Amino acid sequence: MDSFGEIFQLVSDFCRQRMTQVAHNLWIRDIEPVKLENDTVYLSVNSEFKQNIVMEKYSSVLAEGFESVLGFPVKVVVQCQAAAPEKEKEDTEQEDGNYEYTFDTFIVGPSNKFAHAASMAVATHEVSSYNPLFIYGDSGLGKSHLLFAIKNEVTKRRPDVVVTYVKSEEFTNELIASIANQTTPEFREKYRRSDYLLVDDIQFIAGKVQTQEEFFHTFNALYEAGKQIVLTSDRPPKEIKTLEDRLRTRFESGLLADIQPADFETRIAIIQRKAQLLHVDIPDDVAEYVATKLKSNIRQLEGAVKNIKANSLISDSTPTILIAQNAIRDILSDNQPVPVTIERIISEVGRTYQVSPQDIRSNKRAANISGARQIAIYIVREITQMSMAAIGDEFGGRDHSTIVYAVRQVEQNMQSDARYRETIEDIIKNIRDS
Repeated sequence: MDSFGEIFQLVSDFCRQRMTQVAHNLWIRDIEPVKLENDTVYLSVNSEFKQNIVMEKYSSVLAEGFESVLGFPVKVVVQCQAAAPEKEKEDTEQEDGNYEYTFDTFIVGPSNKFAHAASMAVATHEVSSYNPLFIYGDSGLGKSHLLFAIKNEVTKRRPDVVVTYVKSEEFTNELIASIANQTTPEFREKYRRSDYLLVDDIQFIAGKVQTQEEFFHTFNALYEAGKQIVLTSDRPPKEIKTLEDRLRTRFESGLLADIQPADFETRIAIIQRKAQLLHVDIPDDVAEYVATKLKSNIRQLEGAVKNIKANSLISDSTPTILIAQNAIRDILSDNQPVPVTIERIISEVGRTYQVSPQDIRSNKRAANISGARQIAIYIVREITQMSMAAIGDEFGGRDHSTIVYAVRQVEQNMQSDARYRETIEDIIKNIRDS
């Protein structure tokens, strides 16, 4: 076996056989293997909360897994190292170091100037009148960059301040786990001791009753204590249809700052900045070509520069428009595979309706499970356009007529129940924008 990473993959598989899929996804799947030293294995997670849960609840099964794979007993040590979410990791990694999400590396243009100024004000003033600050705009326009810039700036200026960054999906997952493990007080303490609470993609709490209830009280506790709250979303509060009114009014009570797609000049500046960081010389005509073709997503611009550099190194030539064309084609066709999308849909529906993914795929007929299953089937059909037969295979081998019935049932319910329809529309938008 070539690497500790491969060893840990076998251990992860071992653990998967001894716990529920939900527990494995929450606590084991994203653990980072660090090293094996003598009879001790070192693992890393990205939050103190997760570190405590893994050590308390799952260190024994991890130890069993390592002994099964290695053939001798080991001590398991779980370390905590804060890390950007997976979606951001893609953008931060590069061959010669990490792309730092700071205000210095944020390219300011007419489309984001207001959001940038508001974020700077929040980060540099101990008391801000912009509370909460709600930044919204389409995916890939720099919202997460601004959150990390705030975090980095506050930490640099005031190291003693507690800054907590979390994606709303992670907040939901941690809440579910805290309820299951009877660690709700620790969960609340983690977030309510924050001086700055930065929440990415807050739209994902829409429709999730328990998550909205918990976040409402967390929001109030921090706000009343004069702590700063910054939220990002792909749309303004009024357009998050299944967001509770009491949360909507609180989100709108501070400052709303939108980010629009970058104009041509800003896109050129972003390409040049990324090229500088990656130590690749991109001719002006190539940069202009990329900026003309990729208009709506900064993440795609940065991905194109990475791709251009890689292809230039392979061909041992200066970047050309032909290389840029290939890079853009690769990026625009780089959609998630259908199996990943289906898992994402089932997981999101399960979180919204408090049903496990295993139950959605099962033959259980309880009303809440059947209802969630029908919605998952409908959304899979809506997003993937798979055939009814193929969808049936994904849901335990159900026949064509069962899938047709589920889709029609959801369509009828959507026509007669506005709240039901809005919840499904929010789930679909969240999946498509993730």
